[in-house]
Amino acid sequence: MNLRLSTVILPYRRWNEGSRGAWQRAEQLGFHTAYTYDHLSWRTFRDGPWFGAVPTLTAAAAVTERMRLGTLVTSPNFRHPVTLAKDLITLDDVSDGRITLGIGAGGTGFDATALGQEPWSPRERADRFGEFVPLLDRLLTEDSVSYEGDFYSAHEARNIPGCVQRPRLPFAVAATGPRGLKLTARHGQAWVTTGDPRLFESGTPEQSVHAIRGQAEKLADACAAIGRDAAGLDKILLTGFTPDRGRPLESLGAFVDFAGRHQELGFTDIVIHWPVPDSDFAADEKVFEQIAMEAPTQLR
Repeated sequence: MNLRLSTVILPYRRWNEGSRGAWQRAEQLGFHTAYTYDHLSWRTFRDGPWFGAVPTLTAAAAVTERMRLGTLVTSPNFRHPVTLAKDLITLDDVSDGRITLGIGAGGTGFDATALGQEPWSPRERADRFGEFVPLLDRLLTEDSVSYEGDFYSAHEARNIPGCVQRPRLPFAVAATGPRGLKLTARHGQAWVTTGDPRLFESGTPEQSVHAIRGQAEKLADACAAIGRDAAGLDKILLTGFTPDRGRPLESLGAFVDFAGRHQELGFTDIVIHWPVPDSDFAADEKVFEQIAMEAPTQLR
């Protein structure tokens, strides 16, 4: 399979002051998918403008025609499966079946306490995620769902007519630990990784590739344990969080080299951030567009 190139457009600009144009330009540049973060606020952007993922994707669906759209990623930090399912079915309908749900267990950032709760421990996040994903799977594939769990409940939740995509829209599950990889194997159509966060500050690109190879091997083991071939899952690398940081976007050659190393590990999709000036995602827009237009051909 040829390597696909996708982008993340952070929702920090007003729709009519640059955001609409970015989504339309992303389609013109040929990106396979344009994602956005599903957060209430995020890191260095916390004290500035930040808009909601679901309305942003709805608007993006209305001004694009071919490009896939999605979250990267949604988490249980402030989402409930019942209400999320209704939003996703609506998004899938408005986009005519172009939505991918990137989903993860969530972290300890601002979203984790925005509803007034104490931050969950890693174990509780994993426990909640282990209940969240299977319930959401049911809600997106069954007309009526009743469920009583430790963390989530649904009482005759109706989701008619269901997704345009059948049996439901695809899940791209972000996971590196054993429990998350088991969920990916059972419920995912794609796997997402950002690499090993322990290597971000002081690791090397070579160490990162080695760590990601190990993650992919563990995913293959999780798939084999339930009789599934891991080759059937798309494998998505969200860039910007490996020791390389922004260097792959410094030139076309640097990106092709970076992407090629990960393509050899079996990755089907590389996701790059739309340039954001004066941030961790600052990049030369001309180089960014050159990468979008020319890199996929060089990587075939």
